[in-house]
Amino acid sequence: MADTPTPAAAPPASLPDDAAKRQKARFEQLLGSAPARSTGQVALASGGTLDYAVTAEFLPVVLGGSEPDAQEPKAAVLTTAYTVAGHASRPVCFAFNGGPGSASIWLHLGALGPKRVVVPDDGSMPPAPYGVQDNPHTWLEHFDLVFIDPPHTGWSLAADEAARKKVLGTDGDIACFSEVIRLWLTRHRRFGSPVYLCGESYGTTRGAGIANQLHELGVVVNGTILVSLAMDLQSIVFAPGNDLPYALFLPAFANVSQYHGLLQGPQAASPEAARAAAEAFVQEDYAAALLAGARMSEKTRSRLARRLAELTGLSRTLVEEKNLRISDQTYFFEALRHRGLIVGRLEARSTGPMAASRTRDWEFDPGIEAIAAPYAMAAMRYFSETLGLGLEQRYMVINGDVNRGWNWIRGGESEARRMGYTCTSTDLAQALRRNPHFKVLAASGRYDLGTPYSASDWSLAQLDAPAEVLQRVTHRYYDAGHMMYTRQADLVQLKADLAAWMAA
Repeated sequence: MADTPTPAAAPPASLPDDAAKRQKARFEQLLGSAPARSTGQVALASGGTLDYAVTAEFLPVVLGGSEPDAQEPKAAVLTTAYTVAGHASRPVCFAFNGGPGSASIWLHLGALGPKRVVVPDDGSMPPAPYGVQDNPHTWLEHFDLVFIDPPHTGWSLAADEAARKKVLGTDGDIACFSEVIRLWLTRHRRFGSPVYLCGESYGTTRGAGIANQLHELGVVVNGTILVSLAMDLQSIVFAPGNDLPYALFLPAFANVSQYHGLLQGPQAASPEAARAAAEAFVQEDYAAALLAGARMSEKTRSRLARRLAELTGLSRTLVEEKNLRISDQTYFFEALRHRGLIVGRLEARSTGPMAASRTRDWEFDPGIEAIAAPYAMAAMRYFSETLGLGLEQRYMVINGDVNRGWNWIRGGESEARRMGYTCTSTDLAQALRRNPHFKVLAASGRYDLGTPYSASDWSLAQLDAPAEVLQRVTHRYYDAGHMMYTRQADLVQLKADLAAWMAA
């Protein structure tokens, strides 16, 4: 998942002595624990069965550097690996979610792994109790799978506050994950395997960076799967002076409004009609209007306000009050206000009831509430009963403190560039240029208003590489939200698209 970046809160200079000691003891306990091992079998939708082994272990992350303790582990990171016996050269895919601050149970138990949590196709919340079922569409058919929980998510932990600060930032995170992948390949003697990456949401931010960083470590990546793209934060962060998201979100808003029956006229005919109308408006009029700002004529402003209202289902009065700029927060609270509903962010087909006072306070995202608790409870049951991970500490599915304290500034660039939005599309473009065999598969949900498909289109179109290189980039779309694989038809289609991409 991707949360909108928030200003970093100043962390305490150090933990109290007793808290620091407890963290250190817990860190050492995790590194000293024996791997949990299990086995299983899954019947594939394509026919046949796979016998697999599961190994969940905490890996010591050494980041190096010039400090006196440079070779001391800085984090204990949980990896959960599914391997098929007797195939030491089988492709291996390292998978992770985002946030930043999210564990990786979403991809693990949603789409890729041999077990998955089943939830309703329409994005609504199922009743308890929750558990996992066999996943006949598991990606284990194509490669061994290694799921990685970042430090301070799941049960993974940094050694101390200094290490925490080092790994909870864009560059430190990329370095940490790259080292985890290198170490896993070393420990399990898998340098003879083709290597793939799969990241979701902020996991695509880190995934683009890791693909390039691993090259520096002598690890060639064959391909990267980017689910719900978030490489260019400028494209999805609504902030003063940044008009880009207003244009890039509009086709996604139109798509969602058509779904909820808010549109009239030709654009109401189908989701395709709504998207096409909005995309044309952005290209032909809206982007230039945002650039013009107060320099546009009243006649032009009036025409644009009318068209924005038609494409979003919002009132023309509101569009004019917002100076022709509809942010995500405005849309969430205003699109269905007349029905007393909030629109979901990560799954915009989902809605939730407003408070009786009809406030505009963002208390929860209906799109994630429907699956967060079911996934968390199902994961705890699976980890304990099947994998034998009986840890009593809380498993941090989503750690808000990690997100709020994230260091978004990237080093190694000019001061002017460091002042801008976090961007790793430059890393991905470089990885594409330096490795002629490296390829990319991007997957976008049409009803995702966290990382909209239309913003992903823009981000991929801006990759700094020649046209012949960009032919190795494939973008596919699905009729659900951020976690499009929660919808059965899209789970099946995503697997089919992966298979075609692998075979291409």
